[in-house]
Amino acid sequence: MTATGTFGLSSEARNLQWLLGNLVEEVPGVRSVAVVSSDGLLLLSSDPDVQSEAAAPSTRPEGPRGSTADLATIVSGIGSLTVGAARLMDGGGVKQTMVAMEEGSVFVMSISDGSLLGVHATPDCDMSVIAYHMALFVGRAGHVLTPELRSELAKSMESTQ
Repeated sequence: MTATGTFGLSSEARNLQWLLGNLVEEVPGVRSVAVVSSDGLLLLSSDPDVQSEAAAPSTRPEGPRGSTADLATIVSGIGSLTVGAARLMDGGGVKQTMVAMEEGSVFVMSISDGSLLGVHATPDCDMSVIAYHMALFVGRAGHVLTPELRSELAKSMESTQ
C-alpha cells in the first residue's frame, strides 16, 4: 500500500487500507487498485513495487506502467467519460465500467459518495470474481467515506509522494 503507515490514521482509514490490501492480495488476477475521489484525488492505492520491496518478492503481476497514480488518472478519466455518456443517453447513474484489452482489463465501479474504485487486472482474470469483490469493497467503503475521511486519506497520500 502506498499510504502512510497506520500511525496517526483514524480507525476508519486503517480499515479501508486493510480492505484494499485484502482486495489486492486475495483476488486472483488483480494487478493494482486505486480509490479516487469524485474530484480526481487519489485516496487509496496499492503499489506492487513498494510492497515487494518491503516483503518477499510478490508473484502478482506488475500494475500499469509508472505507478498507481497512473491508474488513478485512468480511473478518473473513465469515470468522467462514462458519466458524460450516461447523461447524453439519459442512462442514469453509472454503476460499473469495464475495459478489456489484449494485455489486461480495467474495471471502474462507483462508490456511493461519488468516489470511484478502479482495478487493473490480468487478461486471464475471472471478471465476475473481480466484479464481486469490487462490489463487496464498495458496499463496505461507501458508508464510511465521509468528507472528513476523504480529506484524511488525500492528505495521507500527499505525504507519501
